[in-house]
Amino acid sequence: MKAMLQCMSHTPLKGYFDPSPDVVGEVADLVNAVREEVACFDPEVIYLFAPDHYNGVFLDLMPQFCIGMGATSVGDYMTPDGPLDVPRQLAERCAEVVIENGIDLAFSYRMQVDHGFAQALVEMTGALDRYPVIPIMINAVAPPLVSFKRARQLGEALGRFAGREHERVLFIGSGGLSHNPPIPAIATASDPVVIERLIAGRNPTPEARDARQKRTIAAARAFAAGDGGLHALSPEWDRTFMRQVQARDWSAIDAYRNDDVSKAAGASTHEAKTWVAAAAAMEAACAQGWKAEARYYRPIPEWVAGFGALSGYSHEGPQ
Repeated sequence: MKAMLQCMSHTPLKGYFDPSPDVVGEVADLVNAVREEVACFDPEVIYLFAPDHYNGVFLDLMPQFCIGMGATSVGDYMTPDGPLDVPRQLAERCAEVVIENGIDLAFSYRMQVDHGFAQALVEMTGALDRYPVIPIMINAVAPPLVSFKRARQLGEALGRFAGREHERVLFIGSGGLSHNPPIPAIATASDPVVIERLIAGRNPTPEARDARQKRTIAAARAFAAGDGGLHALSPEWDRTFMRQVQARDWSAIDAYRNDDVSKAAGASTHEAKTWVAAAAAMEAACAQGWKAEARYYRPIPEWVAGFGALSGYSHEGPQ
C-alpha cells in the first residue's frame, strides 16, 4: 500500500490582496511542486480534511465532524462551483467503519463545501473532480470545539479503513496555521442579520456573498497595515506545531488545549486539526511506515495566515 500526505494552509485572499511578488512566487512554486507530486502519484482516492467558514455548515446544526456522501463546492472567492467526485458507496463504508470505531461522525448526502476544500483540490490536483475524493469537515469556527486529541482519533480510525481499502491513497489536510480572520461569533454578535447568517446563511445572493468577501479583503488590508484588531500571527506557535507533526509527537499534539491555542495563535488556528487528522490517518494507514517533511513556512499578513506546508510519504511511495 502506498500513501501520500499533503498538508497546506489555504487563504481566500489569494488574488485579492497579495503580498510582494517574490512571496507570491514562492507559494506558487510550492503549489506547482505539490501538484506535480500528486499527478505522479496518481491517487486512487483522496481523503480531504478541511474546515468550513459558515458557507456550507451553520449553527442550526453544527457537527464536529461530517463526511460527505455527496458534495458540491459553493464557489466562494476564486474557487469554482460544482460537484466533487465523491464515491458514495466508499464514503458510506468509511462512515460505517469510523462510527464502529467510536467516532460519532455526522454525514451528509448534500454537503456544501467552500474554499477550504475547493482551493486545496484545485491547487493540488487542477480541478474539483480530477480524482475521487472523500470530504471530511472538521468544525474549526464554532465553539464548543473538539480537541486536538479527538481530531487525531478521527484520523486514526479513518486511516485504518483506508489502509485496508486502497493500494494508493492521498490524505490532505487543508487549513491553519495561526490566523484569526474576521469571522463573527454567535457569543458576541448582536446584529440580527449577522446572527441569522451564522445560524442559517446558506445560499446567499451573489450580492450578499460579494459584500462578505469585500469585508474580508478590507479586514486583511487593515491587518497588514497594523490596524483592525485581529489577533497577530504566531510564527513560534506555527513552527512548534509543524515540528510536532513532522515528528509525529502525538502526546504533545494531544496536550493542546483549545483555549490556549486561541489565545496564543488566534481563533481560527483550530483549522490545524485538519493537519492532525490527515497525519494521523497517514500513520494508521501506513502502520507507522512513513516519513514527514516540513517544506514551507512564512507568516503572510496580507493573507492573514501563518502559511505552511508539510508532506509525507509511505516507505513504499515516492521519496
